[in-house]
Amino acid sequence: MEIRAYSELYIESAQNAIGHMFDFAINELEISPDEFANLFLCAALSKEIERGNPKYVAGSTGPELARAVLDSVGISYKKAEDVMYADRSPEYWAGWVLAYYQWYRNYSFGYILKAVPFSQLLIMYHVYHEMDIMKFVETMDEKLQSFYPETALRRRRELLGLSQRQLSDKAGVPLRQIQLFEQRQRDITKAQAFTLLKLSKVLLCNIEDLML
Repeated sequence: MEIRAYSELYIESAQNAIGHMFDFAINELEISPDEFANLFLCAALSKEIERGNPKYVAGSTGPELARAVLDSVGISYKKAEDVMYADRSPEYWAGWVLAYYQWYRNYSFGYILKAVPFSQLLIMYHVYHEMDIMKFVETMDEKLQSFYPETALRRRRELLGLSQRQLSDKAGVPLRQIQLFEQRQRDITKAQAFTLLKLSKVLLCNIEDLML
């Protein structure tokens, strides 16, 4: 079962807003790509987007989001009119695919951008911008799995000092299923919600924390 923060009905709107946000911040406000990406991660609205807050995924323009990011972290910026070009820039595309990947995998923006900085997304533009977006998703999955060889499930389990057998017994989830999740042979994002709920209760975390 795929668990996502908001409906597929809003993903196009969110992609458009986040794409224009990065485009406006980088090309109009003249902030470097990784610098703005880091500011975005520091801003509370990045978490609100992850939670599916309709104000940000469907109710704001890209320039509005960019200014909200900068205002929230106390960064001054040059005056510029709200501009959203019809021609899609590499910066727009990078924000657009970042929004999709965050929604599709339900990872945090920070988790994604730590493994693949925004400047690297820009480099990917020339190869992937005309491909089906799922090709981009497949490549990002490979990059994140290389950067994070251990799953969040394993990290949470070991943090609490539990063996796989102990977690299985406490959560009532088959040992083999836990092993397959931790070996990435089974996609935990496609597990039944009840299974994830049982694991999260034992591991003292939210279901979303296991989606990494």
